[in-house]
Amino acid sequence: MSEFVIKTQNRGSIGSEKILFKYIDQPDQYKIDTYIKNGGYRAVSRVLKELSSEQVIDIVKRSGLRGRGGAGFPTGLKWGFVPKESPKSRFLLCNADEGEPGTFKDRELMEKDPHQLLEGIIIGSYAIGAHLSFIYIRAEFAFAANRLEEAIKEAYDRGFLGKNILGSGYDLDIKVYRGGGAYICGEETSLLQSIEGVRPLVRLRPPYPAICGCYACPSAVNNVETLSNVPHIVLNGAEWYAKIGTPKSTGTKIFSLSGQVNKPGNYELPMGTTLKELIYEYGGGIKNNKKLKAVIPGGVSTQVLPASKVEVKLDFESLIEAGSMLGSGGVIVMDEDTCMVKTAYRLVRFYEEESCGECTPCREGTYWLSKIMRRIEYGQGRMEDIDLLLDLCDNIFGKAICPLGDSATIPITSTLEHFREEYEYHIKNKRCPFEK
Repeated sequence: MSEFVIKTQNRGSIGSEKILFKYIDQPDQYKIDTYIKNGGYRAVSRVLKELSSEQVIDIVKRSGLRGRGGAGFPTGLKWGFVPKESPKSRFLLCNADEGEPGTFKDRELMEKDPHQLLEGIIIGSYAIGAHLSFIYIRAEFAFAANRLEEAIKEAYDRGFLGKNILGSGYDLDIKVYRGGGAYICGEETSLLQSIEGVRPLVRLRPPYPAICGCYACPSAVNNVETLSNVPHIVLNGAEWYAKIGTPKSTGTKIFSLSGQVNKPGNYELPMGTTLKELIYEYGGGIKNNKKLKAVIPGGVSTQVLPASKVEVKLDFESLIEAGSMLGSGGVIVMDEDTCMVKTAYRLVRFYEEESCGECTPCREGTYWLSKIMRRIEYGQGRMEDIDLLLDLCDNIFGKAICPLGDSATIPITSTLEHFREEYEYHIKNKRCPFEK
C-alpha cells in the first residue's frame, strides 16, 4: 500500500456514514471471519434464499447505481441487457485493471476489503445467470491479487463459492486473471481479448459485450467500486441508496485525491460534494499555503478545470456542465507554480506510449501531438503550432476506435482553453515561465 494512502486519517464524509470504507481501516477486515462479524455475506444469503435474478436487477436499477470506472452507465440496466434465454454460458467480469493515472481507489478496496468485492461479484453473477466470473487485475497489483486469491480460497472453504452455494442450487467459480500490463486493457473489449489469450486490441461495437463478450458469450463488465456497492444496496434497499448523493448521481463515490494537497489519499463522500470541500476540508488545502491553479477531477482522461470552478459539485451531471467529467474520480490538484504546458506534454507522452497502434488517428496522432508539444516545451515552438495542435486534436477526437485517442487530445484542448497564455509565453520567450 502506498504510504500516502496509509497516512490518510479522515476518509469519510463528516456527519454521514461511510459505505465502502466503513471497515476499511480495521486491520483484519481482509479476513473472512472479520468480514462476517461486520455483517459480510448477509446480502448473498438473502439473495440466494429470497430473491430471483430479476428482483436483484430491479433493486440495483431502482438504486440508481452507476458505473464507477469512468463511463457512469447504470449498472442494473447493463445487467438487464444480458439475455437470459441465450443457450450460451454467461460471464461476469470485474474490471480491476485501474490503469488511469491519478486513480488508486480500487487497489485499496481489494487489498483491505476483498470479501466486499467478492460478495458483490456473487450477487451480480447470480443476477445475470453467470457461473464463472473473472477478476481482471492490473499486472502491477501483485499484493492485491494475492489478497484476492486468499479471500477466494476462504470463500470456497466457507461455502460462499463453488457448487450449491448455501444450499441454494446456485454454482459459481471466481478466477483471478492477472492483466497484460497495458493501459488499454482497462477498456472492456480489450480486457475481453486479453482474457481470451490474444493481443488486447479494442473490438468494434456493436456487438456489445452483453450480447457477444467473453468467448463470444453474453457478458457483463463492472468496475471494482461498482460491484462493492451491490451488497449494501441489497441489504439496505434501493430507496436507502437513492437518498444518498443527488437524484441522478446516487450513493457515495471514492475520490482519489493527489497532487499539491496536504492530505492526499482516498476519500469516500456523497455524490454532490463540492470540489472545494474535498480539497480544503478533507485534503487539508494546498501545500505550502500556495494558491490553487487547476484541477483534473476524474483521472487524466478528463478535462482540466481552472481554480475558478472549484465550487463545482462532484457528480456526473455537474462536472459535465462545468466542462469536464467525473470519470474514475482521480482528483489531481495543481498549485500556482504548475506549468500547464509541461503537464499537458507529460500526459500526451503517456497516451503516445500506451496507444495499442490499432487505428491510424490514435497511432499517428498521438505521435505528432507529442512531437509538437515537445518542441513547445523545450523552446523550439512556433506560434502556428497552437493552431496545428488544435487541428490535430480535431482529427483525432471521435475518430479513433476507442476513447484512448479522445483522451490524448483532452490535456491539450483543455489547457489551451484555460491557459493559452502559457503556450504563447513558451513560444515567444523560448522557455518555461516557471523555470527557476
